[in-house]
Amino acid sequence: MQERTFNRKILAILLLALGLRLLGIVSRPIWYDEAFSILFSEKGLSAMLYGTLAPTGIGSADIHPLGYYTMLWMWMKIFGRSLVAARSLSILAGLISVYMVYLIALEATSDTKTAYISMLFAALAPFQIHYAQEIRMYAFLAMWLLLATYAYQRGASGGGWVWWGLFSISAAFAQYSHNLAAFYLVSLALLPILQKNWRAFRNMVISGIGALIIYSPWLAQLPAQFNKVQNAYWVGRPDVSKLFTLLLVYIMNTPLPVQFIATALAIVLIIVIIGIIQTLRYNRQTQSGVGGWLLYLSFGPPLLLFLFSQWQPVYIERALLPSGIIFCIWLAWVIRNTNMRKAVQYTVIGLLAISSIVGIYQHLTYRDFPYGPFQALGQSLRERFDTQSVIVHSNKLSMLPAMLFDRDLAQSFIGDEPGSPADTLAVATQEVLNIKAEDNIKSATIGAKRVWYIIYAHSIAEYKAGEQRTHPDLEYLDANYSLQFVENWDGLQLFLYSTEP
Repeated sequence: MQERTFNRKILAILLLALGLRLLGIVSRPIWYDEAFSILFSEKGLSAMLYGTLAPTGIGSADIHPLGYYTMLWMWMKIFGRSLVAARSLSILAGLISVYMVYLIALEATSDTKTAYISMLFAALAPFQIHYAQEIRMYAFLAMWLLLATYAYQRGASGGGWVWWGLFSISAAFAQYSHNLAAFYLVSLALLPILQKNWRAFRNMVISGIGALIIYSPWLAQLPAQFNKVQNAYWVGRPDVSKLFTLLLVYIMNTPLPVQFIATALAIVLIIVIIGIIQTLRYNRQTQSGVGGWLLYLSFGPPLLLFLFSQWQPVYIERALLPSGIIFCIWLAWVIRNTNMRKAVQYTVIGLLAISSIVGIYQHLTYRDFPYGPFQALGQSLRERFDTQSVIVHSNKLSMLPAMLFDRDLAQSFIGDEPGSPADTLAVATQEVLNIKAEDNIKSATIGAKRVWYIIYAHSIAEYKAGEQRTHPDLEYLDANYSLQFVENWDGLQLFLYSTEP
C-alpha cells in the first residue's frame, strides 16, 4: 500500500525547502515584473480588468490572465504589500509543489524512497527556488499543473470521476494563471494516447471540456490577447541553442557567469545523457513506461513551445517550471530505479550537488540586469533632489521598481517605441498605475536645470554593440547639458546633467 500520509521525512524536506526559499527574501532585489505585480494587483479587480482588457487597436492592453494578480490582491489585503508578504504567496505555492512531487513520484513508481529523493531534488533545484520567491504567477502555474498531473494519474488508474473533476478545476486554474499552461496541458492530454489507455483518453476529453467550461469567461478574451502578442511582444524567435539552455535552467538555473557556462553545460550534458541512456536501457529490459512518460513531460512541453514559437515567438523558460519539476522526478527515478552502477550513481549525485550549490549561490548573489538596488537609489535621490531637478528613467524597466519604493518622489520614464516588441505597457495599463510615459528625452526634461538620468548599463552596452556611440538619450543630454558625474549602482547607472558647466 502506498504511503500517501504526511510523515516526518516529508516534513523535514518541506522545512529544508522553506529554509532555502526564505534565503534572501528581503535582501534580493526586485525587477520590473515583480514591481508591476504589486503595483497592478493593489488596484483591485475592476481596475485590473480595465488595464488588461481595454482595446488598444492591436489587441487587448495586456496578455496575462488575472488569476495570479487576483490572488495577490486578496493576499496583500490581508498581509500587506511588503516584499516579504508578496513573496510569501509564491513561497506557499512552491512548497505545495514540492509536496505534489512526492505524490506524483509515489503514484508513478510505488516507491517511497524515490518519492523522497524526488522531493529533495525539487527542494534543492535552483530553478524552483528562484520562482518560488518571485512575485509572479509561475509558482502557481507549476502548482496547478502538478495538481492536474496527479489528478490524471489517479483518474487514469481507476480513481473515479472525483479525480477527473479535480483535473478539470486544476487545468482551468492553470490557464487562469498563465496562457502558456496550454502547452503542458496539451502534452498531458496526449499521454493516454501514448500509453494506449483509451478509457483514460475518453475521460481526459470529457474533463478537458469541463476545464474549458470553467475557463470560458476568459477564453473569450484570448483572441484579443493573442493579437497583442502578435503585434507587440518582447520575445524573439528561439534557435536550437535554447534547447541546451533549457538543460542549464533545469539543473542550475541562469544567468551564470560567462566563464563558467562551458563547464556548466558539460556538467548538465553528462547528467542528462547518462539519464537518457539509463532510461532507454531500463525500459528495453523491463518494458516499463515510467521513465519514458516522465522524460516526455520533462521535454515534451518545451519542445512543443519551441516549435510553436517558430511561428509565433512566445518561448520563455520560466513558463516551463512544471516540466522542470517533472525533470526532478525523472532524475530521482533514474538514480533510484534503473540499476545504475554505484560509481555512476555517485558521479551523478555529486554533479547535481555541485550544480545546486552553484545555482543557489548565483541566485542569491546576482545583482545585474534586470535587477537593481532601487530602494537605496531612491533614498539617495530623495536626499539630493530639488525643485529644479527631474528624475528620468530610460524606460519602464527601472521606473516601476523605483516607484514601488517611493510613491511620492516625482519620476518619469521614456515610453517604448510604439508597436515595437518592447511596447508592452499599454496606455490603459498606465492609467491604472497612474503613470504616463514621456514621448522622448526632450519632452521629459523641458525646463529642467538638473537631470538625474537612470539607465541600465546593459541598455548602453546593447546600443554600443549595434555600432552606435552610446544610447540616444545620452547623446541628447550630452548635447544640451553638462555631465556632472556618473554613479554605478550594481547594474544601474545614474547620470547627473546640469545646465551649469
